[in-house]
Amino acid sequence: MSKYTKEDIFRMVEEEDVEFIRLQFTDIFGMMKNVAVTVSQLERVLDNRCMFDGSAIEGFVRIEESDMYLYPDWDTFQIFPWRPQQGKVARFICDVHYPDGRPFEGDPRNVLKRVLKKAKDMGYTFMAGPECEFFLFHTDEEGNPTTTTHEKAGYFDVGPLDFAENVRRDIVLCLEEMGFEVEASHHELAPAQHEIDLQYREGLRTADDVTTFKMTVKNIAKRHGLHATFMPKPQEGVNGSGMHINMSLMDEAGRNLFEDEKDEAGLSRLAYQFMAGILCHMKEMVLLTNPLVNSYKRLIPGYDAPNYIAWSVRSNRSALIRIPTARGSNTRIELRCPDSAANPYLALAACLAAGLDGIEKGMTPPPSVNRNIYAMAKEEKAAAGIEALPETLKEAMISFENSGLMREVLGDHIFDKYLEAKNREWKEFRAHVTDWEVDEYLYKY
Repeated sequence: MSKYTKEDIFRMVEEEDVEFIRLQFTDIFGMMKNVAVTVSQLERVLDNRCMFDGSAIEGFVRIEESDMYLYPDWDTFQIFPWRPQQGKVARFICDVHYPDGRPFEGDPRNVLKRVLKKAKDMGYTFMAGPECEFFLFHTDEEGNPTTTTHEKAGYFDVGPLDFAENVRRDIVLCLEEMGFEVEASHHELAPAQHEIDLQYREGLRTADDVTTFKMTVKNIAKRHGLHATFMPKPQEGVNGSGMHINMSLMDEAGRNLFEDEKDEAGLSRLAYQFMAGILCHMKEMVLLTNPLVNSYKRLIPGYDAPNYIAWSVRSNRSALIRIPTARGSNTRIELRCPDSAANPYLALAACLAAGLDGIEKGMTPPPSVNRNIYAMAKEEKAAAGIEALPETLKEAMISFENSGLMREVLGDHIFDKYLEAKNREWKEFRAHVTDWEVDEYLYKY
């Protein structure tokens, strides 16, 4: 049930002098799209009567079946603080439906809602909290993005070393004005790299938050003459940007079902099963958590990103899944491979579906790995049953293509469209001659 009524929304629009409404949704890659209408169309918006051309959106429908309708989620009503304060701009995040009212199977938000419903039917509420990393770079004279930065700051540094301290401050204040609860923000390891951690929330709201967060960061950065990028690895020789996802399940009473104080590690049987499901299906779903050719430039040894499928009960950051030290109601697992280019709706749907599969099948995870996996010999990893994550987009595509679970989660429409697009991306990458190849081979051969 919505926290807002139609009357509430009309009242807020009038009191806040809102003139424009943006109806937002994402394509299958998580790219934000929107249709803008004036406030005179608000009645039509709230009655689900706003239509758009679905054939123009990547991965949606064919031209002969292009009419789609936007159903706004009233609880996502927000006013953009960075837009003019006279004649303000507000938005709704929308679900996409067919003209006959059926949810569109190619809408990523509907994919996540289906998996969340399955969890709810099993008695669980999925909770998630993202740790979003990004870079802030200069723009050129035409305003186009570069990978140039003048700063040399590192992990947790402050101004004057951290040149973007005030940018990050403005982002956080803007998010709070929009109703976000920001848990922390800081400079990350690489120069010009930053992290802002959002409130732990129910799964659908978390995915909505990530899409809104990215839009907010880019807009505030632009106001400061900078370009914000969520590209996983924009520069060689430094750490890439991840989006670690913290997860747990709650029951109807709000009790954390991953907690068990009687267990040596403080984890419940349900937590072990959920984690085992993710470990079991990780290769199949990494195409969703790490969706770009560039994603796999981040997942290499030496840059604080996991390369191997293992978990650790300690704060072992070389493991794919670690268990943060907080226990009790804050008990959770942290998946460390996802990056900020992922479509949050599809990534969270895959994580939840894999975890639920682990519960349904009573899976047991392998033993905790409490050593630095990067320092283990190949033979030691093999003896411990530790497998590597896919090293390229192509390897990830092969695992994804053979996954019955991923097809079930996404449905045939998104599964086929997504794989088709990634095949195109890989072919284009293979055909491209990189600067490295020219530098390495031109003078030799």
